[in-house]
Amino acid sequence: MIKFTKMQGTGNDFIVIDGRKNKTAGIKKIVGGMCDRHYGIGADGVLVLHDSSIANFKMVIFNPDGSEAEMCGNGIRCFAKYIHDNILTKQSRVTVETLAGIKKLDCIVKNGEVKSVVVNMGEPVLQREQIPMIGPPGMVINETLHLADGTRFEITSLSMGNPHVIIFVEEIENFPIDKYGPLVENHALFPNRTNVEFVKVIDNKKVIQRTWERGTGETLSCGTGACAVAVACILNKLTSRKIVVRLKGGDLRTEWNEKDNFVYLNGPAEEVFRGEWRD
Repeated sequence: MIKFTKMQGTGNDFIVIDGRKNKTAGIKKIVGGMCDRHYGIGADGVLVLHDSSIANFKMVIFNPDGSEAEMCGNGIRCFAKYIHDNILTKQSRVTVETLAGIKKLDCIVKNGEVKSVVVNMGEPVLQREQIPMIGPPGMVINETLHLADGTRFEITSLSMGNPHVIIFVEEIENFPIDKYGPLVENHALFPNRTNVEFVKVIDNKKVIQRTWERGTGETLSCGTGACAVAVACILNKLTSRKIVVRLKGGDLRTEWNEKDNFVYLNGPAEEVFRGEWRD
């Protein structure tokens, strides 16, 4: 039996488990069942809390297919709310160890509960080999990607702790993301696969984003994706450094700070319900 808390951030939902109190050695084998929306709890991923020797806490992220993700912007905000609201810390500023490094978070607290979280997502990784992406050294900005079905997209690629491909489109609402998302995700140029963002720029301060998440499919929101989109917009000289990213699950606020080169993500986090999983 595993005790869990169901949480969501702009519609991106997660199962949070305290790994210090629950046996999670075989968690990879059961995350698919837990995340199933018909026969399980239903979620875009599972977040497991552990102690850390280099930060306040450690977060391990599992996709529904059992693969482990480096980082999740919406997930880490939910994780921070879980930590604070369960009084695992009394501090509004916390550090969290992830596969993408240590992340610093500031919790915005009202009436004793976290309402939103500002995450310092660190510097974007722009060099091809570090994303990682196969090809000659350098940055990937507005580069042509050829798909197996003959389609061509102009892409900008980078990493926010996990790999992202950003594709700017004119029509977003009816874009066939289910068709093209998997083709880009599993393209041979991406040895670790990739997340894919399809984006329509509205104006200098606002964009609309749809995300195909690696190992998950289309989700209502993606925090690291929103940060990657903000960086890609600036690299392509399409927006200002502070923008609102509109997703199906709600709005996220992002900033690529010119002074420290860090990307900041600001958005809500909510607890949905608690329960027990009987494996």
